[in-house]
Amino acid sequence: MNSRIKKFFSYYKPYTGLFLADMACAFLVAAIMLVLPLCARYVTQNVLEQSTPDTLSQIYGMGAVMLALVAVHTLCNLFVDYRGHMMGAMMESDMRNDLFDHYQKLSFSFYDDQRTGQLMSRITNDLLSLSELYHHGPEDLAIGIVTLVGVFIISLTINVELTALVFLFVPIMTIYAFYFNKKMNRAIRTSRERIGDINAQVEDTLSGIRVVKSFTNEAIEKRKFAYENSRFVESRRDDYKSSSYFSGGMIAFTQLITVAVIIFGGTSIINASLDLADLLTYLLYVGILTEPVQRLVNFARLYQEGITGFGRFMDILEIQPDIQDSAGAIELGSVQGNVQFKDVTFKYKKDQDYVLKNICLDIKAGEYVALVGSSGVGKTTLCSLIPRFYEVGDGEILLDDHNIKNIRLRSLRRNIGVVHQDVYLFAGTIADNIRYGKLDASLEEVIESAKKANAHDFIMQLSDGYDTDIGQRGVKLSGGQKQRLSIARVFLKDPAIIIFDEATSALDNESEKAVQDSLEKLTNNRTTLVIAHRLSTVINAQRIVVLTGNGIDEQGTHGELMALGGTYANLYNMQLRL
Repeated sequence: MNSRIKKFFSYYKPYTGLFLADMACAFLVAAIMLVLPLCARYVTQNVLEQSTPDTLSQIYGMGAVMLALVAVHTLCNLFVDYRGHMMGAMMESDMRNDLFDHYQKLSFSFYDDQRTGQLMSRITNDLLSLSELYHHGPEDLAIGIVTLVGVFIISLTINVELTALVFLFVPIMTIYAFYFNKKMNRAIRTSRERIGDINAQVEDTLSGIRVVKSFTNEAIEKRKFAYENSRFVESRRDDYKSSSYFSGGMIAFTQLITVAVIIFGGTSIINASLDLADLLTYLLYVGILTEPVQRLVNFARLYQEGITGFGRFMDILEIQPDIQDSAGAIELGSVQGNVQFKDVTFKYKKDQDYVLKNICLDIKAGEYVALVGSSGVGKTTLCSLIPRFYEVGDGEILLDDHNIKNIRLRSLRRNIGVVHQDVYLFAGTIADNIRYGKLDASLEEVIESAKKANAHDFIMQLSDGYDTDIGQRGVKLSGGQKQRLSIARVFLKDPAIIIFDEATSALDNESEKAVQDSLEKLTNNRTTLVIAHRLSTVINAQRIVVLTGNGIDEQGTHGELMALGGTYANLYNMQLRL
């Protein structure tokens, strides 16, 4: 908890000067609120009741003082509202940067269990309420406490009995506030989680909108959204109910204090223990008492919303990436591309079965190796271990005789190119997406990579060529076109090791041939691992490794494995019959 407190206050550090100026203005606002009723008391008591030839000039003089105080009060409020809000916005921006940076560090295993909408909610809605807490929280707390204490002290100098009566309500108000604050906190946390569920549902539906429409399942998606939406409304109902009881009760207490002052003060005037000027001053201070109470109420609301958001923020920030650079990790120099699996064992979670067990495989630099086998035997998993997308359980993987755990992640992954079956392209232009393989690449380099990937011709037929906007996830392109762009991206990266994860299995024959030609160019003089669904695409591989649920069952060339008449031959003949 102490580390969280330190982290919370650390975001003030870059804005210390602005924060101090903001708080100085807040204290001035509170002080002026306390002084103005005293000025009114001076006019009613010392000027009007003791009329002299100088009375008019004294009234004008006090009026000038009060106008000056109002001007300072206004300027301070302007500073607090503008500069203070900007300070909160900048702190929110810093936190958003920290959270987004942390998202980049977390490994695949984290994202396997997360919903994108929930992660988006933590970086948007949660931090928005934190911005308000960072800015308004200290101001409301300072102004509220200073004003409340000031009213108490000044009231004591006017009438002790009346002050005791007024502040008799304070402990009752505190207990009341504490009770409903606790209920507000629970309701706010629930509503935060449920707005995250809404975001996740929207993200899921919109990402798959083409599937939704093709199956005419709009009604189902509407029902799912309506369910999440109704759960959110229910949580907000609990929040608003607790909040209304809280704020309504506090306002009622303030009104009760006003009634008590009028009754007790009127009685005191009749008994000659209080004069009219003091009663009027008292009523002014009771009116002021509403201001700190409202500010403290607002602080309580901001605190509950903000601290809930901060808790969710820290829940993510405290998750340590399970894959990090080890102490003394090295930077790779010239990479040959020798890859060795030594008794590698892996499972995704402790309570799950092993996906790979005691895998031994030696891949020489520049060798073209195909991984085949039925679905679920661990082909993709085996390849995902090489760039350390997941961490090996037991055993080790060596790259040029270096354990990959002892290589810096950026250095390791910079030398490995992955072409997935499910291509992900970013919203933007074709050039932007190819350049993702090398951010500082010139247009000439981009074009050269596209030519190698057999993508240049179709790109030049588009309306804006390399500046053509491809839409979200490249929806304006065909599957084959998207796949060739992903290959161009890897050409530009120019890694020593290439991994193809069933890169042509979802393409038509014409697109497959174009992509296959691109792949053959890309694999030249590079260590290549191809996960193949269509065995006909890898018959020319230098070695074919057959995986089953028990590990590596067979390996050899296509001819050798067909002659063996084992698992590979059965798979190949089955595909021929289909």
